[in-house]
Parts: sequence; structure tokens; C-alpha cells
Amino acid sequence: MRIHQVVAGVDGSLVSVRALDRAAAEAARRAAALRIVYAVPDLDEAGPILAAARARAAARHPDLPVTTEAVRGSAVRALTRESEDAALTVVGTRGFGGLTGMLLGSVSLRLAAQVRGPLLVVRGDRRCGDGGEVLLGLAGDADPDVAAYAFEEAERRGVRLRVLRRALLEATRAADVVVIGAHQRAHRVGPHLNPTAHTLLHRSHCPVLVVPT
Repeated sequence: MRIHQVVAGVDGSLVSVRALDRAAAEAARRAAALRIVYAVPDLDEAGPILAAARARAAARHPDLPVTTEAVRGSAVRALTRESEDAALTVVGTRGFGGLTGMLLGSVSLRLAAQVRGPLLVVRGDRRCGDGGEVLLGLAGDADPDVAAYAFEEAERRGVRLRVLRRALLEATRAADVVVIGAHQRAHRVGPHLNPTAHTLLHRSHCPVLVVPT
């Protein structure tokens, strides 16, 4: 049975602080607990980062149940494992373009290709609760589970749902979040995302909510 919690991946960077704030807001929206996870080579280094993250979440949402955990090793491996028991996993990305963006965004991209539950990648300049619409981005045939999740997301936020097959990237300028299916498939260099998901994770103007299919 899925534990009713939202998982936030942090590392002490400004990018992960944005992700933490969004994760806390999403947990409050879902009446869920917030679990803050930091993957680090030396567990002794994690204490101050996790303490600061917990204090920040508590200051913004005093009634929100919050737990923290330091995990030794890969952030992708740790968060993939955490996603199996989470209502939502939230991470940030630096969002730079070109080759630099591909390298810096590799954690979120690799996680999107392996995640076992819904993943919110925080990028763009839309603030949580700005009142923008929820976009459902379709690539090929619509997946009923992804569509159902998008409808639920719009209902949670109290905004309209807009369904698009084309011009998705431009539409993300006015959206609070774009929901897409991640058609994960095997590849000779590891799990691989479909082109639509890959493009939005690199270039979307709003956060991207990836639903694995």
C-alpha cells in the first residue's frame, strides 16, 4: 500500500531549496507527510542540510508532518527507490540550455527515466499556486492513466485542464504545471525517455510532472 507522503530530494543548493518549497506545498495540498532525502557520500555531512531543510518546511507549513533521511550513494538510485512508496517525488533542475544544461540536468533526466511513481521536476519561473492551468501533454496515443492523473491534478489545484498535442513548449509559459507520460523503454545505454518528455524536461517554462507508464 502506498504511503501518503511526498518525497523531496535536496542537496543544499538553491535549486533544491526551490524544489523543497514546492514539495512542502504539494504535501500540504495533498494532506500528506513530507519526507526530505539527501543522498551524499559522507553521511556526517548531511546533518546541517537536512536540519535547515526541515526548519524551512516547518516555518512555511507548521502543521505539516516532516521526516528527514540521509542516504549514502547515488541520488538517482535513492530517489528511484523512494518513489515506489511516494504519492509524489519532487526534485529541482538548474534549467540551463545546451550541453551545460544536459550535464547539470542529468539527475532529473535519469530519474525521470527510472522513477516508479509521479515525479515533479521544478523548473521555469512559475511560482507554486500562481493559478495557471494544468497542461496535459499528449505524445501519440493518450494514456488513460496519465490523463486521469492530469484531471486529478487540475481538481487538486482548482484550475482548468488544457489538453495539447502540439505547441506544448509555448503553452508552458502560462501553466502552473505540465503533466506528461514517461514512456520508459530500454536502451543500450540505459532507460530512455520519449522525445516529448525529454524536450519538456530541458526547456519547459513551468514545472514538469512526469507520470511513468
